[in-house]
Amino acid sequence: MADDNSKAPTDSADAFDAKSGGDGAADKSAVEDTAADESTEEQGPWTKQSIDIPEGPIKETVEYETYPASRFTHDDLGLSDDDLMPMLRNMLLQRRFEERCRQMYQRQNISGFLHLYIGQEAVSTGSVYGIRLGEDSVITAYRDHGIGLAMGMDPKACMAELFGKKSGCSSGKGGSMHFFDSEKRMFGGHAIVGAHLPVGAGIAFAHKYRDEDNVCLCFFGDGAMAQGAYREALNLAGIYDLPIVFICENNQYAMGTAVDRVQAEPDLFKHGRSFGMPCSLASGMDVFSVNGAVKDHVEMAREGQPSMLEIRTYRYQGHSISDPAKYRKEGELDARKSEDAIVRLQQYIIDQDIATDSEIETLDDEIKQEVLDAIEFANNSDFPDDDAIYDHVYAQEDYPFIN
Repeated sequence: MADDNSKAPTDSADAFDAKSGGDGAADKSAVEDTAADESTEEQGPWTKQSIDIPEGPIKETVEYETYPASRFTHDDLGLSDDDLMPMLRNMLLQRRFEERCRQMYQRQNISGFLHLYIGQEAVSTGSVYGIRLGEDSVITAYRDHGIGLAMGMDPKACMAELFGKKSGCSSGKGGSMHFFDSEKRMFGGHAIVGAHLPVGAGIAFAHKYRDEDNVCLCFFGDGAMAQGAYREALNLAGIYDLPIVFICENNQYAMGTAVDRVQAEPDLFKHGRSFGMPCSLASGMDVFSVNGAVKDHVEMAREGQPSMLEIRTYRYQGHSISDPAKYRKEGELDARKSEDAIVRLQQYIIDQDIATDSEIETLDDEIKQEVLDAIEFANNSDFPDDDAIYDHVYAQEDYPFIN
């Protein structure tokens, strides 16, 4: 930041003179005398002391790292050839699941809100391949299907939840925005924008309090950065050195509002510098870019350093199932689809002679059938009993006001 002394008084006398409008020479003498007296004046148990202000421009102390698409090969990340087809399977499962969800909504098997993850699959898959599944914790917002599936949640339980059935992952009571699996350490699925960030900080606090070598990945959208809870959570994490990675899934739009229309600093990853955190930017259209970034940030978190990671991605659907996405520019969607992370990984696998087109097609067919099986399971499952409305209201079964 440039040093501009022309916009502000240069010393305390000038400041006083600017405020009072009094005679500069007389007032300056009075202020200097007062300052001399106050420099040693006792104030209870404290003594007034001057505040040191460095001269000249303030140097930036927060470092930035970027993880562009095509920066890494799988070998660079410690991934074996055998990891790549399961990684592709993970991404394809999310895509095919979401495509069927859209169809089931149109057939009225699913109702309420539905926020699809199509286009963002590299974010979830790259991230979960950078943590210890079953040990590290994950929490996210309402666009949660992809992350849940990436973490290994049962597609049948997920589809049943969307159908409102008691065999669902939240007993049919949570719906699209409240996927949950404590065994997988997937702690939601949260509907209120930004409200889960303090919960993520709390999970990280629990890891630290229990002296666990675990971290929390806290996902949120670019729109959540306008919420006070976002800043409260990052501030708390910075104060207590919590083992957490705050991951902004910047899919370019908060509902229908573009990022550069609401953020004075559209490089969202830089916002973490306000809390003294390492900040990075990764491409969400390359699963290797995401994986490399998350691994680096998770390593910092395990050492007690919270951090901020922006992953720039793109959702191919509207904000929700009812959003026609008329706010997109002409040709924008087609241009983004040419960067599809699934297509990129498929081509990489073929180029590396890890699998053929035919083998990938067979894998895709298997996944499509798995999703159809999940739909059949959901259709054949029962709705919750009427009395179930009273279940899971209180964690404490003998809470005095239950009966």
